[in-house]
Amino acid sequence: MASHLKNLSDFSHTTIPNGADYKFAIVVAEWNAKITGALYQGAYDTLIKHGVAADNIISMPVPGSFELSGAADIVLNKKTNINAVICLGCVIQGDTKHFDFICEAVANGITNVGIKYSKPVIFGVLTTNDEQQAIDRAGGKHGNKGDEAAITALKMAHFSTTI
Repeated sequence: MASHLKNLSDFSHTTIPNGADYKFAIVVAEWNAKITGALYQGAYDTLIKHGVAADNIISMPVPGSFELSGAADIVLNKKTNINAVICLGCVIQGDTKHFDFICEAVANGITNVGIKYSKPVIFGVLTTNDEQQAIDRAGGKHGNKGDEAAITALKMAHFSTTI
């Protein structure tokens, strides 16, 4: 496994733009709240750390990961001043194909919303085999994917305003 015992949330090799001029929405799934709460905190703290004012971060909960793409669409339809939407969720493999359907729908939905509005819509959704893998990626030994989603949002907001 590529991530074996490796913290993937290390950004020492890259330049991260200052976020003072950007506005972000964070849409976070309430399902698997222990995990998504940690992802949210990582994303929020990372945005603040990189210069985004708290007033420039809109945070909205949705019931589950399936609702993330619809919520991102609503946000970008109603809030045209948002530079990027960060979608945070967690889908853990179960005994049925539900996992496959949800993961595919969420990935495609988030991608399509970004294309529809020509704005960055960031996929910060964990798709893990078990809860421990999710914990490891929500502030555990593999870092915090919420941090990574926020860094991606900062970089893509900067990219979209400089092109």
